[in-house]
Amino acid sequence: MAQTENPVIEVAPGRLTARGAATRARIVEAAADLVYERGVAATSLDDIMAASRTSKSQLYHYFADKDALICAVIVRQTERVLDGQDPYLRGLDSMTGLRRWCAAILEVQQQRRGLGGCPVGSLASALSDSSEDARLLLADSFRRWEVRLETGLQAMQHTGELHADADPADLAAAIMTALQGGLLLTQTTRATRHLQLSLDMALDHIARHLHDPHAGTPRKGTPP
Repeated sequence: MAQTENPVIEVAPGRLTARGAATRARIVEAAADLVYERGVAATSLDDIMAASRTSKSQLYHYFADKDALICAVIVRQTERVLDGQDPYLRGLDSMTGLRRWCAAILEVQQQRRGLGGCPVGSLASALSDSSEDARLLLADSFRRWEVRLETGLQAMQHTGELHADADPADLAAAIMTALQGGLLLTQTTRATRHLQLSLDMALDHIARHLHDPHAGTPRKGTPP
């Protein structure tokens, strides 16, 4: 990402007044929306200022440069993804819960026809090789997501549904890998077939570690 001239130090959110925090949040929200719709490269600071109704002096008061703002966007998009999935992530204590989470993700992509892909994954594709700060933030984003999956799988072990010798961390990583690969191909093809197949394969992999391989399997004619 390009550097700006005469950058200033980014103002930390914790040191802001209520009004300042609101202005900063408005900038980040507008930037997150634009970056998701257009991509990082196609989103200019002028675009963000117009969308957030802020001046250049306001923007540079809160962010040293575009890099700093995009890092804030990564944090915000991660919050959006995890907050949006929270009702399903909190229910990942059974195979039924896992299937409901997968079905919810698939439904969102069907509604969007794959447009935009994963808000976090799209940023990873654009930034991981060009910004080390962004790469580290994105790695942490995926880790936070994986931990939520891992916690659900651990709960399945505690109830006895998942074998005690299964590794929840490895299983969570496998689910995340299948999800992100499926989302990338869905974004590219504008069809959800690859996402459906990848999630089904991930669920089948989990099922091999269950005491009852058919646990949580939808009955014919009923929704997942």
